[in-house]
Amino acid sequence: MTPNFTLAELTVTSHREFDNTPNEKELANLQKLAEFLEQVKTLLDGKPIMINSAFRSKQVNDSVGSKDTSQHRTGNAADIRVPGMSPDAVVRALVASDLPFDQVIREFDAWTHISISPTPRRQALIIDRVGTRPFA
Repeated sequence: MTPNFTLAELTVTSHREFDNTPNEKELANLQKLAEFLEQVKTLLDGKPIMINSAFRSKQVNDSVGSKDTSQHRTGNAADIRVPGMSPDAVVRALVASDLPFDQVIREFDAWTHISISPTPRRQALIIDRVGTRPFA
């Protein structure tokens, strides 16, 4: 898809019993997501970006307990880890940038959720056991 992000890593799932093949529209969204992740990689001085989860078919999404409204369902979101950076540091870097993200979320202090949208909100949040709240 791009020099640093493949379709395989944007569709990988540990739930191999389910088909996780994107349709044409989802594939187009994944292309935009991969291009956006290239910009994030540049912002983070070329550090590696490890994809935990990106596109999720309905079956995969249901199996992980996520909502149907998740941007992962449409290929517009990725959960990432950046070796050598905390999820807080990744969120802070994105918030300080001018990149047009829709949401950036520190999730359970273990990974960072990044999503894109044609109308980016630049929303920064924290999700953990306490609940959902603005990133401060």
